[in-house]
Amino acid sequence: MIDFARNVRLWFAPQEISEEGATPDYRFSLANERTFLAWLRTALALIGGGFAVDQFLPHLRWAWRVGLALALLAAGVLCSLRAVNHWVRCERAMRRGEDLPVSRFPALLSIAVAIVAVAMVVVVLAGWAG
Repeated sequence: MIDFARNVRLWFAPQEISEEGATPDYRFSLANERTFLAWLRTALALIGGGFAVDQFLPHLRWAWRVGLALALLAAGVLCSLRAVNHWVRCERAMRRGEDLPVSRFPALLSIAVAIVAVAMVVVVLAGWAG
């Protein structure tokens, strides 16, 4: 928990990361940044999907519409927070010469998106009306 709190602090003070270890090859830092931006694009897509479900499916039963929209919005929020945390953890590991951190988050996100997709298939097959 203490390491997580330190990582959160580093989200807002990335200059402190440069004080740790040696500067890695800039190509690795740039690749880490591109991965961060890819996660943010994914988060924006999930958030946009959540709003789209809520706004453009008015004939869908309220519980389905709100449930699917909230699931997508929550996944987007988690994805955006995970993006910055992963960026900090990878940057620190590269500077320290450590192995890059592993994460279960991509698998969990994939499962969540698959569940929402299956729910959407059910909604489409049911004809959207309740």
